[in-house]
Amino acid sequence: MSGTENVRRRRNVLAASVAAGVLLAGGGGVYLATTASGDGSGAAAKAADAAGPPPPLRLEGGSGGTDAGGDSRGGPGIAPGEPDPGGGPNGTVYTAKGPLPQGPSSAAVHRPEGLVTSAEVTRLAEALGISGSPSLVGEVWTIRPEKDGSGPRLDVSRKAPGNWTYSWYDGGPAGDSCLKGKACPPPGESKPSPGGTPLSEAAAKAAAAPVLKALGQDDAKVTATQVMNGSVRVVNADPVVGGLPTYGWSTGLHIARDGRTVAGSGMLKEPAEKASYPVVQAAKALARLNEDSKGTGPIGIGGCATDPPAAGVDGSGRPDTGAGREPAHGKPVSPPPPCETIVDRAAPDQVPVTAAVFGLAARDVDGERLLVPSWLFTADPKDGAPYTVAQAAVAPEYLKPPEKPSPAPTPTPAQPDGTAARVVESVRVEGDGRQLAVTFWGGVCSTYTVKAEEQPDRVTVRIVEKSDPERVCIMIAKDFTKTVTLEKPLGDRPVVDGASGEAVPRR
Repeated sequence: MSGTENVRRRRNVLAASVAAGVLLAGGGGVYLATTASGDGSGAAAKAADAAGPPPPLRLEGGSGGTDAGGDSRGGPGIAPGEPDPGGGPNGTVYTAKGPLPQGPSSAAVHRPEGLVTSAEVTRLAEALGISGSPSLVGEVWTIRPEKDGSGPRLDVSRKAPGNWTYSWYDGGPAGDSCLKGKACPPPGESKPSPGGTPLSEAAAKAAAAPVLKALGQDDAKVTATQVMNGSVRVVNADPVVGGLPTYGWSTGLHIARDGRTVAGSGMLKEPAEKASYPVVQAAKALARLNEDSKGTGPIGIGGCATDPPAAGVDGSGRPDTGAGREPAHGKPVSPPPPCETIVDRAAPDQVPVTAAVFGLAARDVDGERLLVPSWLFTADPKDGAPYTVAQAAVAPEYLKPPEKPSPAPTPTPAQPDGTAARVVESVRVEGDGRQLAVTFWGGVCSTYTVKAEEQPDRVTVRIVEKSDPERVCIMIAKDFTKTVTLEKPLGDRPVVDGASGEAVPRR
């Protein structure tokens, strides 16, 4: 395996362990997410490009309904602030208020493909007001602050769909120049918002317009109702792809009081149109949604799991015969009452559906994130704000049931405190050959040290992480370089990553 392949493999491990679950509030973008790499490696993606009828789709993480329809819980997930469409143990019944619209007879899935170019990153950077040229670090295009870490930073995954994150840092004390503790921010952590009145919704949308235009999303559905830290207006944009509205593919931009974009996330490359599928109409999709939303059932033991009370016990429904076996003469035997719990007796939640739009929803299909033809229902509960529920509209005969869970993979070696071990990207030999400059990715809210174990035929390095679990901190990946000193010069001994067991490329 070449050094480049080693770096790529470690990068994939990094994306899964560090950044795959990192979301910007209100944005929905995922930093360095690899489930949507768009490299065409998925089975469905390859078959979709071939001639002939479209291949069945396996919607991963679905609810396991009879036709694997899969509601929004198995696709883009429950949007921030929205309730579980399943309605908990009692389930939910969605009822259309008025006639449902007619949709097309067929529609195409859309799949990310290709690579993000330097010119595309530069166009986005200019719209964000960032100067400088992007540089490729592994599989990520990056424009980052120099020296003290203050200023804007843009990171864009090179593989489609080009997941990107943007942040503005005011810098902070570094190293031992700040006393340890919660009041001491690590280098690069942004300062708290100064507060004040946020921009109006109209002004925030106007400030976000140049960025959306650079992304090709100037026709997106835009909302700006959310406010963060009391003064930052969040603009969310759901792009139009293939002429259809989307769900779970949004761009999020944080607009400060002065109209400056201070944070953001989204996808840079628009997915390409692929195979078309017959689709069901809204009424049938709503019926499938209700089938998927029956609920999880009672929590705990119920349904008469225990033996009925013995005779003679009050409330047992069985008369006392003295012997405990036969009823007393002339007295009828009453049947025992049914065993039920409070959950058993509760009716499903009744939620009106006030609108339905045919569109595309982000779903995981055979290991890739695709945009799948779906009905987007607007649910409007009496005791809450309206929310969207996305139900796949692909005809049932073109859906495969979810695969049975495979055995869990061997976990990445953990530290004594249970946190995942960091993966080493590269090493550089310095000084007299005893100093190793070790480069790796980590979070900005942790501190790291490097340990080295020397053997005659190799040197094993391991990253040790310390973090404060009570501290609330922005979750974003950052590259670090730490130096460790060996007892003897490295020479021609290979350096092995203690977390992955692979040889580490030298720089």
